[in-house]
Amino acid sequence: MNMYTDEKKKDKNYGSIFVYFVLCFVLVVEVARFAKAYYSNLENLMETEALVVEEGFGDVMNSGKLPCPFKTSRSASARSHEKLSGLIRREDRARPPSSYCVKFQNFATMAKLVKDNGDKYESRPFSVGGYNWTLLIYPNENKPVGSGGYVSMYVRIDNSSLIANPHDVYAEITFLTYKSTIDKYHFLQETDAQRFHLFKQQYGQLNFLEIGYYKNPVYGFIFDGEQSVFGVDILVANPFEKWEVFSYEENIRDPLFNWKLTKFSTRNLDSYTSDSFSSGGRDWVLKVYPNGVGHATGNSLSLFLLSASNEKGYVKAKLRVIDQIRSNHLEKQVEGWPNATENGWGFEKFIPIADLKDSTKGFLADDDIKFEVEILSFSKTDTL
Repeated sequence: MNMYTDEKKKDKNYGSIFVYFVLCFVLVVEVARFAKAYYSNLENLMETEALVVEEGFGDVMNSGKLPCPFKTSRSASARSHEKLSGLIRREDRARPPSSYCVKFQNFATMAKLVKDNGDKYESRPFSVGGYNWTLLIYPNENKPVGSGGYVSMYVRIDNSSLIANPHDVYAEITFLTYKSTIDKYHFLQETDAQRFHLFKQQYGQLNFLEIGYYKNPVYGFIFDGEQSVFGVDILVANPFEKWEVFSYEENIRDPLFNWKLTKFSTRNLDSYTSDSFSSGGRDWVLKVYPNGVGHATGNSLSLFLLSASNEKGYVKAKLRVIDQIRSNHLEKQVEGWPNATENGWGFEKFIPIADLKDSTKGFLADDDIKFEVEILSFSKTDTL
């Protein structure tokens, strides 16, 4: 009997535990459902608040600037910056359009009127960079096809301009619209220059700005009785007319030049320059400082090769002071860009003055000294 009673108590205990776990499970599920709904609502609220911040508006004092030109009213800020994929920038700036500007007294009225004109407003022709252009504005939904709910903006180059000057035209294009909210211009810019020619006369932004921004003055794109302003910067990049070609000459025609300086001991000038000579199609001179220059003054002779036309290229050459007795010439090689203050290649300390005056070394014979240069290679730059 006691055994039966104990077993019954155990069954009751197991049943209580099972009921307890079921109740806990139900409680957890309900809490999860409540939390999900709460966080979902909180998330939606946060998204709404973020949208309000992005599209938020705060009064800005009238700066007194004249966009397009006209005076502005105070309003609030629409979006000021958006990162776009590719090479397109969307930002705001204070500077007005540099090429052309169009002001509509009433955006909605203009949008209705252009429905009979291909759903576009086309400006009068204007000239930029020697070419005639027009600005096209599409204010209605899905015009052109694919624009959806966006205003589209285009520029078109006049065909007659291309016929008169049949070259490709490269231009950097920036489209703008005025924001009275912050007294600045909202712009969309393609950072790459666009190529215009006889078979491509038009370029634009299909999705310039949502049409909804022009339906409520709180955004600032319509103001003072639903006025609106659009503009364009066109920077025509003229093709280069001058250019240069850099080359390196190694097979030098007439590479050697000899120069004799007579009555060396009687010369009292700081420096002497040889006559001009031609080597490799370029004119050169040798310049010598008998008593040295710079750090060599008073102790060494200085010797330099110079370009007669002040070219600043890369030169490889051998400079020599001739041994007139045993042909044991003193030779030093230069290689590189000019290393002298007067656009030359050479050495301040080429030969000690003591060695030069030592008659046994053969550098001075009958009071004459001989120099030689051998030009091995040099760079040149030709302007075309």
